[in-house]
Amino acid sequence: MNAMSKNLSELSGRKGLDKNLFEELGISADGSGSPGTEAMEKLREEFLVGKANVYGTVTFYDFLKPENKGKKVYVCNGSACMTAGTQEALSKELGKHYSAEEIGEMCCLGRCHENSAFHAGGKNYSGDAFTAIENIKKENAIIADHYQVGSMGTPIITKDYGEIKEYYQVFLNCLNKTPEALLDELKASGLRGRGGAGFSMAFKLDSCRNVKSDIKFIVCNADEGDPGAYSDRYILEQRPHALLMGMMIAGYITGAAHGVVYIRGEYPESVTIIQDAIEALRKEELIGKRVRGSGFDFDFKVIKAQGAYICGEETALLSSIEGQRPEVRVRPPYPTQQGLFNKPTVVNNVETLANLPFIMQEGGKAFAAIGTEKSTGTKLISLDGFFNRPGIYEVNMGTPLRVVIDELGGGFRQPVKAMHIGGPLGGLVPVAKIDELTVDFDSFAAAGFLLGHASVVCIPENFPLIKYLEHLFRFTAHESCGKCFPCRLGSTRGYEMLEKAQSTEYKIDRRLMNDLLETLETGSLCALGGGLPLPVKNALKYFDEELKAYFA
Repeated sequence: MNAMSKNLSELSGRKGLDKNLFEELGISADGSGSPGTEAMEKLREEFLVGKANVYGTVTFYDFLKPENKGKKVYVCNGSACMTAGTQEALSKELGKHYSAEEIGEMCCLGRCHENSAFHAGGKNYSGDAFTAIENIKKENAIIADHYQVGSMGTPIITKDYGEIKEYYQVFLNCLNKTPEALLDELKASGLRGRGGAGFSMAFKLDSCRNVKSDIKFIVCNADEGDPGAYSDRYILEQRPHALLMGMMIAGYITGAAHGVVYIRGEYPESVTIIQDAIEALRKEELIGKRVRGSGFDFDFKVIKAQGAYICGEETALLSSIEGQRPEVRVRPPYPTQQGLFNKPTVVNNVETLANLPFIMQEGGKAFAAIGTEKSTGTKLISLDGFFNRPGIYEVNMGTPLRVVIDELGGGFRQPVKAMHIGGPLGGLVPVAKIDELTVDFDSFAAAGFLLGHASVVCIPENFPLIKYLEHLFRFTAHESCGKCFPCRLGSTRGYEMLEKAQSTEYKIDRRLMNDLLETLETGSLCALGGGLPLPVKNALKYFDEELKAYFA
């Protein structure tokens, strides 16, 4: 993190979380779709930041940039809707009700279970909702989506937690113990981050706890941008208090009084539900100063993101909250040492935090007894619309993938050749490999794949893999923060080559492609550029017969 970024962090932090530059930019864009010059100038002066800094921030986000002005409806361009082939008919139907200038794009609305997803009037729609567009336009109607929710093994997150008063007794009991005792339980649980990296949560909390500072933050990364993933959306909308209590427990362990829930703008319903849940906690006097007579202060701030996949990377997310351009920071220093506004910060994803209430209620050993030795507990899996029973399923770590697909998902409803598991940077798993995998970090890593978010996007037999790989390169190019060359330029060169091979006689030089993948993998600053080669390599290894026509 360079000196200029540090200074901007300090300037942004002057007003704390009460008045936040990023949030103010979003408010000034409401209605028009992009903040005007006058609004930007006013905020620049108020926060003492440069013109270029504000402009650089605004032009980065899909929902703030000037090209967004005048948009009234957005079509989902996520991988699951693309492979399902629903979006062309949807766009045609929307074109009857909106002008071309009024139609934009959003990436993955978390409606992967029924596709035909679009966003209109600040709300999300999917399935056959597009048949009622006139009604949606007139009445801004809410049409709820429905998906299967099930579990096999020990339900931790999918288990109903009942009334707030009874549920939060778990938290109140925590306040009667020392933070050290709670940290010991977390260490005993072996809980690893569910956002993709699988990093020890206890290590992060311990690291933050050991830094002396009057101000510390617990940040929930609810920027679930992986196309195909909607498990975090499930928690945000159907199990919000599991997440909020998890953040409060993490705050007590580290000595942090501030919790920030950073929710992607593509999930408007999640933002509203979490805000309502926080107000319910305030009403019960479970947050605020000296909670229930203890010495512990804790409160929440909800921040609505503005459309940028890179904000799923923890350091880019922190820069985003500060109103800076969300570029990935060089580490060290790590966020637990110097994070939001340069203060010690723990960043964890939704599912990780939602496990804490169970661990504190049942004990770390009870959690560790579920799953495998190195991948303890359970995992939520998102199944897309190619399954007979699409939805969110919770399974013990170590559950055979075949069981998930056949017994929970009900098998495929049409022939599928591969599954992209773990987001756009996850592995491309050929269906022939299903019986070799179990749902845990180590099984996937050993086979050359990645469990990640455990989202499943199916690629049907009739969908050209070359087209899917081009889509992955284009996605990376669009979402790159631009800070490092391998990601920014490499992703662009990649989709250019793949596009040219499909539209002309051009044949891709394998050595050139391998060099490009190696450069992305070893030279990228974060997992966006660094992770893209994995599915490409999987495709080249397992689908050579289909792809060789495009290579020299």
